Parts: sequence; C-alpha cells; structure tokens
Amino acid sequence: MGEEAIKVAVVHDWLVTRGGAERVLQEILALFPDADIFSLVDFLSLQDRQEILQGKRATTTFIQHLPFAKKHFRNYLPLFPKAIQSLDLNEYDLIISSSWAFAKGVKTHKNQKHICYCHTPIRYAWDLYEEYTKNLPPIKKQIVKLTLAYIRHWDKKSDNVDVFIANSRCVAKRIERIYGKKSYLIHPPVDVKRFKPEEVEKEDFYLTLSRLVPYKKTKLIVEAFNQMPQKKLIVIGTGEELESIKSIAKDNITILGYQSDEVVKSYMQKAKAFVYAALEDFGIVMAEALAAGTPVIAYGKCGAIDIVCDECGVKFFSQDSKAVIEAVKSFEQKSFDYQKLIQSAIQFDKENFRKKFIKVINEVC
Repeated sequence: MGEEAIKVAVVHDWLVTRGGAERVLQEILALFPDADIFSLVDFLSLQDRQEILQGKRATTTFIQHLPFAKKHFRNYLPLFPKAIQSLDLNEYDLIISSSWAFAKGVKTHKNQKHICYCHTPIRYAWDLYEEYTKNLPPIKKQIVKLTLAYIRHWDKKSDNVDVFIANSRCVAKRIERIYGKKSYLIHPPVDVKRFKPEEVEKEDFYLTLSRLVPYKKTKLIVEAFNQMPQKKLIVIGTGEELESIKSIAKDNITILGYQSDEVVKSYMQKAKAFVYAALEDFGIVMAEALAAGTPVIAYGKCGAIDIVCDECGVKFFSQDSKAVIEAVKSFEQKSFDYQKLIQSAIQFDKENFRKKFIKVINEVC
C-alpha cells in the first residue's frame, strides 16, 4: 500500500518545546507531509511550530483549555489517559504515535494499523518511580503513588499498538519487559552534515551541554571538574539548576547558559571531548558530538551503549564525581581518529532514519 493511498494521523504526547522527541516528530512529518497531527496540548512557539510542524497546528484535547494549562498542564497528569483516548481517529488508516508517555494509548479499531515510535515506556511510572517520589512529603507522596499505580495499570491495559519501534536497544528491552512485545530498532535522527567539521583545530577544553535539570547530572560534572582545577570545562544550557551550578563552579569552569545552534556547533567542534553524565534512553547530543569529530566521555548505560564505542570515547559506570575524574584521566591516555568518529555518527544520520522508518511502514502496511 503506497503512502498516497492511506490517510495518516501522527500523535505526539505534548507540544511545548523543541527537544529530541520533537526532532523525531519532525522527520516523521517530513515523510508524511499530509498527515494530521494530534497531541494532548499544543503550545509551541511560532518558530518551533514552523520548524517541527511545518506551520500546522495539532488537534488537541480538553487539557489545552483547562485553567493555567499553558504553564502547568502537567498538573493535570491524572486526566491524561482519558484525554488521549478522547481523540477521534476513526477516519485514519495508519496511526503513528511518537510516545514517551501517553500517545501510544490512543483508541484504534481493527481496520487500522498503529505503529508506535517509543522513546521509552513512561519512565516516572515504571523505572524511575522511586527517584520521582523519594523526596516528596508524605501526603503528596501517597497521592502520587496512587496516581502512578493507576497510570501503570492504564498503560499496560491500553494495548492498541500493532508494531513498536524502539529508539535504542535499552528501550527495546524495556518495551519487551513491560509490554511483552518485540520491537524494531531505529535510532533517532541526527543532522550529521550540520556538525561536520571543516579542519577545525581542537582546543584545550571539555564541553558539556544539556538542560540544567537534576536528572541530566550536569552538577555532577561540574563537581568533578572542581577537583581538576588544571582542566577547563565549558557548560552550555539553561534550566532550574543554572544558578546553583554557577554558585559552585570554580575558576576553571565557564557557564555560558543558553547559546544559539551556531555557537553550540562551534564549541562542539573545538572541544577536546564532550562529557555527559545523564542516563538517557538514547541521547542525541552524544551522537552530535561524534558527528562534530569530538570524542565522548559518558555514563555508559542505556543510550550510550548504542552510541559510544571504544574507539569513540570513554564510558564510566557510576554517577559520581570520582567516576568522571577517572574517565577523564583514562581519556587523556588515549588517542582518537577524528574521521572515524565522524564515520561512526553516519549510522544515526536522518536520511538513514527515514529509509528505515519507511521500510517498517511498508512491511506493516
């Protein structure tokens, strides 16, 4: 069945910013430009809407119109299952969900095919449950506990997916453990050509780049480099931890906050290594570093397993400053072929993503 013969709906959890999941969505919509888009809420900026959705607006749920939803829609979490299942997709032949939370739970009927590109099963309801609840006050913790128990039950019960696509081997194992289903593996798309170095000289600094939020563990990297005053670290990103990171950073650490794509590209190309301590389902930024010809020093679990080979960098296996320090020392005893780094990133190129995605579509349809 050709693409032109089917009517396609693309469902995304929520549209509020431009992150890794939205890059995947952008490539899916490039493959299906006539698809209709659905989401719990759509609060994208004009620029992000143009880039991700080709200027379109998503059909949204009643969550979009609830009080204070634009800034606090996550407070309506217990209503998300009902909201996503309220979307009317009856007229579509093919449903593609881009899901790390609720999009996979849309209602379907027997004459439809539902392909889910799964960034991960709902992390805070499954694997990260303890981490999300450990510091909550007792009453709130009990409410959250009951809510997440309900969501776990709903997540397993809403089994409307014909085919899962996982974004990493780690997530494929998670899908099989939680949902009891095998999945195709298609890594998220990376714009490899954008980062390709043009005889860029490496400079004497390390780089880390992420949203400055607790689970990204940027503070941990800063604490490690505080203990290595002879080594320079550049930190790019903004978020709730920005001020606290600034307050502990010593003179060898420069905090740049938010930077444009061009500035990020320049630092990525010139850094002697990219340092990353988060546990990621995939971690596009690590693949981008390789595309820029920059080795990666990363926490070696889940997504990093697919990205950081022994010739591409150094992995550490404990999220503490001592492990980061030892990994930096190990890195400095190695040498790297920068062309091989770039070559290793080609497997993640967005053109490969599109080819593999269409291949799955053709098999299913």
